[in-house]
Amino acid sequence: MSVYDERPWLARYDAGQPHDIEPEFANALEMFAASVRAAPDRPAVKYFDGVLSRSELDELSDAFACGLLDRGIRRGDRVALFLQNVPQFLVALLGTWKAGCVAVAINPMNKQRELSLLLRDSGARALVCLESLHGPVAGPVLGETDVELVMTTSELEHQSRDDPRVLGDVRRIRCEGAEDMSALIERFRGRRPPAVELGPDDVAVLTYTSGTTGPPKGAMNTHRNLVFNARAVRDWVGIGESDVVFGVAPLFHITGMVAHAALALLTTAPLVLFCRFEPNAAVDLIREHRPTFTIGSITVFIALMNAPEATSADLSSLTRVYSGGAPIPPSTTRAFQERFGHYIHNIYGLTETTAPTHAVPLHGEAPVDPESGALSIGVPMYSTVARIVGDDGADLPAGRIGEVVVRGPQVVAGYWNKPEETAGALPGGWLHTGDVGYMDHVGWFYLVDRKKDQINTGGYKVWPREVEDVLYEHEAVREAAVVGVPDEYRGEMVKGFVSLRPGLTASPEELVDFCRRRMAAYKYPRQVEVLEELPKTATGKLLRRQLRAR
Repeated sequence: MSVYDERPWLARYDAGQPHDIEPEFANALEMFAASVRAAPDRPAVKYFDGVLSRSELDELSDAFACGLLDRGIRRGDRVALFLQNVPQFLVALLGTWKAGCVAVAINPMNKQRELSLLLRDSGARALVCLESLHGPVAGPVLGETDVELVMTTSELEHQSRDDPRVLGDVRRIRCEGAEDMSALIERFRGRRPPAVELGPDDVAVLTYTSGTTGPPKGAMNTHRNLVFNARAVRDWVGIGESDVVFGVAPLFHITGMVAHAALALLTTAPLVLFCRFEPNAAVDLIREHRPTFTIGSITVFIALMNAPEATSADLSSLTRVYSGGAPIPPSTTRAFQERFGHYIHNIYGLTETTAPTHAVPLHGEAPVDPESGALSIGVPMYSTVARIVGDDGADLPAGRIGEVVVRGPQVVAGYWNKPEETAGALPGGWLHTGDVGYMDHVGWFYLVDRKKDQINTGGYKVWPREVEDVLYEHEAVREAAVVGVPDEYRGEMVKGFVSLRPGLTASPEELVDFCRRRMAAYKYPRQVEVLEELPKTATGKLLRRQLRAR
């Protein structure tokens, strides 16, 4: 039985969209240049009440590239972006590519130890940083890195209405030892950098995903990866000239990088940004800019449902809504549809696949797994092959549970400077996702568990090892184990279990606060439970399964 026998609407959808997307652009710069030629005066970015046209974005990123080259940054160097969802992210991203360099996307919630690790691993020579992050986070660790050029900027740039809900606590700050990004751009405005040749297999962005052991790994997202998936999202969702993209996903995250930034650079659809997500501000901006498409973690849509002023009329323009990064409860999709009239479509991907490999087609709804109650993650997207394999690597028949493995133009070339990890994750060019699931007899894919111990909290990925390492830094902690436990809002919550050293004491509240001051907000455990002994196997291996069961 084919995938279309029981889902005729899927056959109709596929008939209008080819499964194989032919190469159109060699790199993301060619992609953007085509959109500038097509609509130079059309808005590229809308930020609160500020607007940057495509030609202005082109001009600003030219100047940024000239500034990098003038300061000795050369082709192949890494430029780290430590920014929220601000227009400067796109300026710096494009300018980095125009200088022939590689962007390093860094979560602005990272603390000193996390930022230092990523800067050192990537070997970044330049850093673009928010003023508000320079003093408390970036400044103290730069001496441990190869960074030679630091540029700072503010959330207040490129708009005139300081929304008190998002920007009320933001002040301009003079950062010692850093160059103002706007001043650098003004010095080189009107100049163009020398032409640079970037091939499809050149690395465009390093996006970091933690490993089960050791330091985080930088996934090498190439220009081919970005261009392919930007086009795949455009065609899957049907983005055209009249559309507006609502940027709720963080741009440093692969979802925001592809389905917001790269999509807006490919098409002539404006991208609406508002620094960081705040539900009331989001509702106001939807009213003002009337976006038609967005993609974000399910927590975004839960927050919109909890915004008391939001009405179906306010969100009526958002006719294409997708969510990925965390499991979606069917009850949430029903509640959102009842309140606002729009169905939340599931989408699935990883950092190593430059985001989507599977998605629910726009004109359909995902079936629900009858046993677990989980929504299907969809069907494979264009040019993507997905398999379910057993422990021996052999394909499993429909209905059998195994590991999801994928291959396609969106799969990364590997991990930055980590050949062994690359070989282990990508044998024969097939990415082993570590997610366990099955395909039903009509072609829908479902996830039922994770092969690894990764925790998925509100769309952010957390590895237990990293949290455990911080807990172990506390003088009273003897043993530590971290698991994900169900949470109504985030999908999963990080919870720690510890045993204490003889003669020492520490309360759960003290341990939570200890981690909170050392880790990004989404990583630290919201709960810590103190036990006399942690459950272990006969060989001493911690039994996380038993801890989850508690």
